[in-house]
Amino acid sequence: MKCPFTAHIQRVSAAQAAKGQQVRLGALPLAENGAAATAYQLTLASLGNDLRQLSNTQSLETKISLKRGMIDTYRPWIEGALAAAKPAQDEIVGTMLVWAIDIAEWPLALDLARHVLAHGLALPERYRRTPATLIAEQVAEAGIGAAPTVDLATLQQVEAMTETADMPDEVRAKVKKAIGLAFKARAEAFDPTAESAVAGGKPALIAAAIAHLNRAFALDAKCGVRKIITSLEAEAKRIAADAAKTSAAEAAKAGEKSE
Repeated sequence: MKCPFTAHIQRVSAAQAAKGQQVRLGALPLAENGAAATAYQLTLASLGNDLRQLSNTQSLETKISLKRGMIDTYRPWIEGALAAAKPAQDEIVGTMLVWAIDIAEWPLALDLARHVLAHGLALPERYRRTPATLIAEQVAEAGIGAAPTVDLATLQQVEAMTETADMPDEVRAKVKKAIGLAFKARAEAFDPTAESAVAGGKPALIAAAIAHLNRAFALDAKCGVRKIITSLEAEAKRIAADAAKTSAAEAAKAGEKSE
């Protein structure tokens, strides 16, 4: 665990780095040349070591586990960067944004995404995508797999913060597909007796799912939603038919009682 003093220095240094200032730490010399180094340089050196370890790891599952442990080292720097009045280009922040998405730490990922997009910061060159494209695609992919790891609210926030950004239609289709699948999952788990039950009930959730999936299909006909849409439309018709039968039966009973 990082000592409180070092964590404090990181927070202050990150905020000052955004102003073009440097905090030199004479008490923390570099191992090889003994020269004083800035907190940013020290933290960046630590990141370089971690990236090399990740690069030498083949298992994706192991990489994610490693990132969960490594990211704590950089939290004080992240806090300082997010608190800065005038944020500056920062490779540490950009990398931690990607890591937060990779490990599905959504509150942190959203905070960093807003920070990067609001201030027009670029990601490190190794990611080879614009920030909005990377954020949208990687978060969406977390909602498309067999075992989604991202919730509907997070997907909707990502859609909102990237809606005006230029990106490939295929990427935006992934976002709409992920949102559609999240609504579908909510429909499947719908409990009409729950206090949090949405207005309109299960039909409203299915309708929302269909709308988002149709938009995904319009953006990318190869995104794999056509069969899902067909299934949902059939379910919506069945529910409507059952509701009509129930209403007719209730009306008939009411008529019998009034006679």
